[in-house]
Amino acid sequence: MAHVEMDQAACFTLQTRQAYYYLKNAGKSKPYGKYLRGEIDRSELYALIPKEEADRVIHRAIGEDNNEYIFKKIDALLNKEKVDLIIGGPPCQAYSLVGRARSANGMLDDPRNFLYIEYAKYLKRYKPKMFVFENVLGLKSAKGGLYLQNMEKLFLKSGYLMQTFIVEANNFGVLQKRKRIIIIGWKKDLQMNIPALESYRSNISGTVSEIFDDLPKLDAGTGKDKYTTYAKLTNSYLNAAHLRNGIGILTQHVARPHTYQDKEIYRIAVQKWNENKERLNYNDLPDHLKTHDNRHSFFDRFKVVAANMPHSQTVVAHIAKDGHYYIHPDIKQNRSITIREAARLQSFPDDYYFEGVKEGANRTAAFKQIGNAVPPLMGEKIAKIIHDLL
Repeated sequence: MAHVEMDQAACFTLQTRQAYYYLKNAGKSKPYGKYLRGEIDRSELYALIPKEEADRVIHRAIGEDNNEYIFKKIDALLNKEKVDLIIGGPPCQAYSLVGRARSANGMLDDPRNFLYIEYAKYLKRYKPKMFVFENVLGLKSAKGGLYLQNMEKLFLKSGYLMQTFIVEANNFGVLQKRKRIIIIGWKKDLQMNIPALESYRSNISGTVSEIFDDLPKLDAGTGKDKYTTYAKLTNSYLNAAHLRNGIGILTQHVARPHTYQDKEIYRIAVQKWNENKERLNYNDLPDHLKTHDNRHSFFDRFKVVAANMPHSQTVVAHIAKDGHYYIHPDIKQNRSITIREAARLQSFPDDYYFEGVKEGANRTAAFKQIGNAVPPLMGEKIAKIIHDLL
């Protein structure tokens, strides 16, 4: 197995996760707990795993400049073994509806539109039995659907048939309303009957309040990166989704600092939702709180993560820039959600630590990784389906 990732912070996160699995499988989990508690640093953790495990994370962007380097790294890891599966997808911003709306030319000149061509080079080289490709719904409509059509033609030319699914994360037990395109491809000489992913319904369910219930209450600008205890016992959703998975250490639960103005807006937004189940319209704010010049679009730029709903709004990478679209539902806390709360909305277990380029908590890098991720609960089910087909 190898990971190819262009973002350095995400590479460190993957290396930390490699260390977690290696130590767990070796029956030596204690050092990972020490790392989460801050008793050893990142270099000490990484020193505990063999070099070949660390080499599985390749810090490069796919493309003409790097492909040969990546191929050599992967070939060395494979040691002449065959590849069964390739999983990946280009950055979604070039295809997203919001990204295109904010771009002067609809992202038409964004090179990320054509990364699927590089993806096909990996299919041709390694000839896996199957591949999985994930992206945003905007892929279907980008350039009138031409990119998706061209993908299908290129993948077919590379020897693969494909099937496109539109899936909703909340159907997989994730407490988040997140629609994505999943493309599953397979060698055209194989007989494959792919289950209808759209029809899947998990028996895991809950409300957003269960995500937050056991976490320490925080004011804006407070919290800490390492906790050794939770505020409450676990609950049925956290158990069923394996978020509280026994490690007993809570990390990255630190609230952003907010200005007085933002906190006033947050308070109004939460109060409006609690009283009327209505979202805040930016234009309805008192004039002294309205500082954005744009009064004609993005009226819902301040939005509460409603506690009593079966899922939250989609967690996207923009959360790295500000928390206005992810306001905590508890008016007494009056803040946006923390890294750990966002991670739980994406169904990441509490033992998953998000790294920055520099060691220690890095809010921007962590939020970006969470927003760009495939929810683990959804990924796990799709992985099981692929495993059974292989």
